[in-house]
Amino acid sequence: MNIEHRIAAKLSEERARMQRLVKDHGKFSIADVTVEQIYGGIRGVPIHVTDVSHVDPQEGLRLRGYTIPEVLAQLPKSDHGEFPLAGGLYYLLMTGEMPTKQEANQVEIEWKVRSNVPDHVFKSLQPMPAYAHPMTLFSQAILALQSESVFARRFYYGIDKADYWGYYLEDSLNLIAKLPTIVANIYNLKYRNGVLVQPNPKLDWSANFAYMIGKNDPAYMDLMRLFVVLHSDHEGGNVSAHTSHLVGSALSDIYLSCSAGMNGLAGPLHGLANQECLRWLLDVQSHFNELPTEEQLRSYLLDFLASGRVIPGYGHAVLRVTDPRFTAQREFALKYMADDPLFKLVELVYQILPGILSETAKVKNPWPNVDAINGMLQHHFGVKETDFYTVLFGFSRILGLTTHVVWSRAMGKPLERPKSLTTDILEGMIKSK
Repeated sequence: MNIEHRIAAKLSEERARMQRLVKDHGKFSIADVTVEQIYGGIRGVPIHVTDVSHVDPQEGLRLRGYTIPEVLAQLPKSDHGEFPLAGGLYYLLMTGEMPTKQEANQVEIEWKVRSNVPDHVFKSLQPMPAYAHPMTLFSQAILALQSESVFARRFYYGIDKADYWGYYLEDSLNLIAKLPTIVANIYNLKYRNGVLVQPNPKLDWSANFAYMIGKNDPAYMDLMRLFVVLHSDHEGGNVSAHTSHLVGSALSDIYLSCSAGMNGLAGPLHGLANQECLRWLLDVQSHFNELPTEEQLRSYLLDFLASGRVIPGYGHAVLRVTDPRFTAQREFALKYMADDPLFKLVELVYQILPGILSETAKVKNPWPNVDAINGMLQHHFGVKETDFYTVLFGFSRILGLTTHVVWSRAMGKPLERPKSLTTDILEGMIKSK
């Protein structure tokens, strides 16, 4: 496959680059870690090198060096919509090269060939209680697929370390090919009386999810194409990316690594933000029963903040501007749902809240992030089950997670094993200075 060939063509140069940095500058200090950072979750401490994505404070997320507007403009589009094919996005993430339409379609075709989900996967989900969280089912389904791991089988019989990455790529392609069917049918098991639907071979990867949950609206299919691009990756240090990288560093296969990453994504401090944003918007809408005036909303927001509560969807650890991912979704909403009362509320909050937050010295970034609007978009098209939104996030994010893990194996990165200290040791180090 072309992705494998392009990675192979780059490997000798990239490995030499890494080895040169380690040999010539191995003692170069990147960051001094403070006690505050150690106790504060290692926030902001550089611990990983990846070229897949980076968040620029002024330009937002860059995927392989391309900004979100550049990615949306330059990636090959579906023949049936205005937004990029996920196959082209994956080609870009994996190779660092902007694909042609043919190359994007080749990945899409490859996924279709690999898309069959073994019967035992859904059989393992069906006995789960009705109250099981969909993220639990998603992680469980990925684990159930581990029995199909090409890497695990080949490793058992012995393979050269330099060849690990090829089997990780094989597993990644197999896993991603099955995701639309798995995710859609988790939705169907939870919310559509357990009906199991097979993918439509005429549809692309992103659109097939929409089709399989009964959403045949071309606009919703385009929303899913957009959603997948915007949520595909976000550097290598967030909980889900770091978790999958850490687990993969032990040579756990891609299924074990991605299931672990999804378990991290399921946490309220990581992947649940999108549903919390929608719930907050719905609460505001319910409070007023109609679109409030600017004065009414300003008073509500001031009282809300004065009570010590945080308004979800605003602020970002790195960004100091409006998240370009918010902007892309807002432009979509202006085209397809400008009259939706909930979108009008999103717009009004966007006009008023940043100014209020800017007046407080505690907020470094008063602007909306990706979560401020994406739940509202799903809600507009009838996907109103908020506990499912994190599954959609994970469905998209696995494109990035698998890329990080494949490249970590390609570069021969070792087992990740940071050092821990006891409190006595730390106090002794401080006292000695």
